Amino acid sequence: MYRKALFLDLDGTLLNDKKQITAGNRAALNAALAAGHSISITSGRPLVSTAPLADTLHLDSPGCYVIACNGCVFYDNHKKEVISSITLPPGITEKVFAEAGRRGIHIQTYDESKVIVEPRCADAEVSEYCRRIGMQWGVIEHIRDLKRTPEKILAIDFNSRKPLDDLRSWISDEYGDLLDTYYSNNNYVEIVKKGINKGEAILRMAEILGIPPENTIAAGDAENDISMIRSANTGIAMSNASPEVKASANYITQKDNNHDGIAEIIEKFIVTV
Repeated sequence: MYRKALFLDLDGTLLNDKKQITAGNRAALNAALAAGHSISITSGRPLVSTAPLADTLHLDSPGCYVIACNGCVFYDNHKKEVISSITLPPGITEKVFAEAGRRGIHIQTYDESKVIVEPRCADAEVSEYCRRIGMQWGVIEHIRDLKRTPEKILAIDFNSRKPLDDLRSWISDEYGDLLDTYYSNNNYVEIVKKGINKGEAILRMAEILGIPPENTIAAGDAENDISMIRSANTGIAMSNASPEVKASANYITQKDNNHDGIAEIIEKFIVTV
């Protein structure tokens, strides 16, 4: 058997608009795992959110993995072990937080268990974000007091992309040699260490698993999924994906994330369900 590695974004891809998995998608995932293939949830979400969600989706058997924070964290969701973790450059978090504060932009990061904000950002944005992904949040007086260097920073604006675009431009000008930024949806800008992205991550995970690049399949719907869609041998955009994501793919699903789009991918490229 030629073992394949399937890499799936969560929101807008594997999950429907109610943040659930459809019955058809679940059956297809079970069939792929039973046939010996590998499935990696590949998300911008932090591990503390992604791994428990993978458990609730029953993606915790042998062959199930999590790639969190856009490629910063690799996790074996069967053994419950971190494979590797890449953090932001030391001292950079405080600088980005300070600039976001000057611009009045909501900015947050993460510790081992929750979202972390400074008092200024104990606001509607963090509450809505945590409601959407099922996390708790906490306040720290100064981000420099955070006890660990985080894997990523997230900037949020639910009203306009322009402030986020302007912050991205500033980061590129000031720290383009240290940081990468990209949208995970229209409201979220992900900020990670330079060179960290889902595309690099899926190739590294395939190497760890001993699966050749030609056996990789990746599916997504948002800007932060483009790198893995381009890196995978079979790069797939959901029918509900943005136009730039569709332009990067070599296959676009007929079904969307609400109607068994992942089952369509598995049946076409991996196993017959």
